[in-house]
Amino acid sequence: MRIAYISLHWPRTFSSGVGKKIHRQISAWQKAGHEVKFFMHTHEYQPVKDLIPGEVLFYRSQAGMCGMLLTEFERAAAARRLLEAVEGFRPDLIYLRYGMYVFPIHRLTKVAPTVEEINTNDLIQHEGLGFVFSLYNRLTRGTLLRRVDGLVCVSRELAATPAFSVYRKPTKVISNGIALEAIKPSPPPKNKIPRLIFIATPGYYWHGIDKLASLARTFPDLVIDVVGYDHIPGCGALPDNLKLHGYLTSYEYENVIKNADVAIGTLALYRKGMQEASPLKTRECLAYGLPVILPYVDTDLDDLDCEFLLRIPNREDNIATHGAAIRDFAYKMRGRRVDRKLIAARIDLRQKEAERLTFFEQVVVLGARYGESKGSDVRQYNN
Repeated sequence: MRIAYISLHWPRTFSSGVGKKIHRQISAWQKAGHEVKFFMHTHEYQPVKDLIPGEVLFYRSQAGMCGMLLTEFERAAAARRLLEAVEGFRPDLIYLRYGMYVFPIHRLTKVAPTVEEINTNDLIQHEGLGFVFSLYNRLTRGTLLRRVDGLVCVSRELAATPAFSVYRKPTKVISNGIALEAIKPSPPPKNKIPRLIFIATPGYYWHGIDKLASLARTFPDLVIDVVGYDHIPGCGALPDNLKLHGYLTSYEYENVIKNADVAIGTLALYRKGMQEASPLKTRECLAYGLPVILPYVDTDLDDLDCEFLLRIPNREDNIATHGAAIRDFAYKMRGRRVDRKLIAARIDLRQKEAERLTFFEQVVVLGARYGESKGSDVRQYNN
């Protein structure tokens, strides 16, 4: 197959979790014998060399009320160029990472059968962007969802929620995976005081970064390393055992991971109305061998009963009610690492991408049948 992989609105870099995921997916598909081209619709970004390979359609992003309107015109112009580029590639299938609608991106579905990847409940998450963007998203999201040929959801919860199930599309649940062969498990450190690592992206309120200051103050005999933040908004003076490393490259935060005893997963998923997830950072830490604290249902690990996972509730008071359990778990896990055999089949990228490709083939066959019923080839949807 010729597969066009599309990402909207954001730069995808080698150092970002999503960028690494996309790059690894494309590599897996190419190894399976498919021709893949990546198309990135994004605001201007420097340095360009940090972006994963593909055709980049830039637009200018401007501030202020007038700037917002000009930005939307720029987005739409870049989206038109994207459509032309994808049409020129002549794909058998389009794989689109979900993003807020931009005109006229719905016309992609006339180019080839289109599968959309669903990573979050956008109806709730986009409320955090303010009334205007949330309303715009609610009014326009169906423009694409009604037209696509299939959905790939990263959790069972997302596949079942009416936000997506109402469109009655062929749906496959494929959680996020990690390229295990690219990561060598690290030996456990020899820390007298346990070190916990939390990796997050600033501005994502559901990560629950605000809860870590309370955990550190309550348990001064723990050290908590936070990657991605150089300050915690609204928390004032921080305890000395809470170490903020700010943004780090993959190589830099790898050293922090290797020196940790335990990883902490997303602490406040409930803030965007979700109970289930399969975060890439959690899988990366597991790949290095770190035991993990899970404050949510993990799509791949929910039924795994082992001592290397600590489950705590997905609610506002989870640190207050389970702080002691976290502290005890961290001490218990000192000097230990997860047996990769326990988790390999569950989180490895290769099996997940094989399942995704099989789903693509099913969608293409269905699309071809639809085209025949209309008296045309699937490539002629745009006629």
